[in-house]
Amino acid sequence: MRDFSQNHDWLSINTATVRKQSGAEVPLDRIIDQCAERGIRAISPWRDQVAAVGLDKVAKQLKAHGIGLSGYCRGGFFPAPDAAGLKAALDDNRRAIDEAKTLDAPCLVLVVGALPGALDGKAAYKDIGRARTEVRDGIAASLEYAREVGMPLAIEPLHPMQAADRACINTLEHALDLCDELDGGRSGMLGVALDIYHVWWDPKLQQQIARAGRERLLAYHVCDWLTPTRDLLSDRGMMGDGVVELKKIRGWVEDAGFAGFSEVEIFSNLDWWQRPGAETLDICIERHKQAV
Repeated sequence: MRDFSQNHDWLSINTATVRKQSGAEVPLDRIIDQCAERGIRAISPWRDQVAAVGLDKVAKQLKAHGIGLSGYCRGGFFPAPDAAGLKAALDDNRRAIDEAKTLDAPCLVLVVGALPGALDGKAAYKDIGRARTEVRDGIAASLEYAREVGMPLAIEPLHPMQAADRACINTLEHALDLCDELDGGRSGMLGVALDIYHVWWDPKLQQQIARAGRERLLAYHVCDWLTPTRDLLSDRGMMGDGVVELKKIRGWVEDAGFAGFSEVEIFSNLDWWQRPGAETLDICIERHKQAV
């Protein structure tokens, strides 16, 4: 296993981690500058943050600082109540693929979606089997275009608590089953984004990480699971503050062939988003050396 204790060369910051600082929204260009000041070599930005600054401007700023991407957030949300909605989702994912290509991302992360409308409390239908079929078909269609332009897609399985509203793929095994179905030749164009927050609890985790192998492990996200958790979406912990065996899991991931960035992704409305960004980034660096 790689030794992270001496430097933070393999730390990436998912920009959601510091998109709010001292309770206020912070633009992406400022976040990039803050990362550059600390020698952070990679980030994973969100599409809305990129759009607010401008795609070309962000691309130029990243190049000027010598900062790369560990992923691009996010595509997905394929299910819809009608044909027009399904087409709109495919069109949006095509745009996301193009944006990821412009930013030279190694992959586009897919949060696949679930029951359409459920996020707003008004699910258009309750058939989760239908949602999973629409996810499968959406990924298959998007993969065709992704292959054309050379942009790998990374399915991110989400914790079962989000099966209704954000993602109806909830285990690494399910995500890999889809990968095998749609990309059985392991072309490197379809894989997974492994987020510790969502999968740490899975009794099959070690087995499925080994199954994924280097070809399927496209991104690796770290944080921690707090007890008690005060908010299931926005109370992620800083690495080392919770119950996840982070080093053990990274050992499994690296044994499977992964040699990329450990991407810190923390949604923390009650804690880290209330702190100055400089403090949060400095502690991310410290904990990356100590706990990851």
